[in-house]
Amino acid sequence: MAASLRSLVSGLVAWMGCGLLALLLLLQAAPATAAMDYAKQVLIGADFHDADLRGVTFNLTNLRDANLSGSDLRNASLFGAKLQDADMHGVDLREATLDSAVLEGTDLRDAVLEDAFAFNTKFVNVAIEGADFTNVPLRADVLTSLCAIASGTNPVTGRATRDTLGCS
Repeated sequence: MAASLRSLVSGLVAWMGCGLLALLLLLQAAPATAAMDYAKQVLIGADFHDADLRGVTFNLTNLRDANLSGSDLRNASLFGAKLQDADMHGVDLREATLDSAVLEGTDLRDAVLEDAFAFNTKFVNVAIEGADFTNVPLRADVLTSLCAIASGTNPVTGRATRDTLGCS
C-alpha cells in the first residue's frame, strides 16, 4: 500500500511539474507590455528605456521627462500625449499615432517615425538629428520648422532626415 501511495504522489508531482513548466513557457512567449493601456495616466519621469512597447496605448498620458530611449513603440498610440523633455532617442515609432501629442524639448535623435500619424502634433525645440520621417503627414508650418533644423542620417534606415521630410 505504501509503495502504491508513493507511486501516486510521485506521478502527481511529475504531472504538476510539467504543468508549471508549460505555464512558465506560455508566460514568456508574449511580451508583458504588449496589451498595456497607460491612457490618461501621469507618468512624469517614468523609465521605459529599451522596452518592448509595441501597440501600447499612451493616449492623453503625461510623459514629461520620461525616458523612452531605444524603446520599440511600433503601432503604439500616443494621441494627445504630453512628451515635454522626454528622451525618445533611437525609438522605433513606425506606424505609431502621435496626433495631437506635445513634443516640446523632446529628443527624437535617430528615431524612426516611418508611417506614423502626426498631423496635428506639436514639435517645439525638438532634437531631430538622424530622425526618419518617411511618409509622416505634417502640417506645412511644422514641416517648415523641422526642415530648418533637420540634419543627419538615420542609423537604422540609412535615410537622411532632410530627405525624409522632403526639405528643399
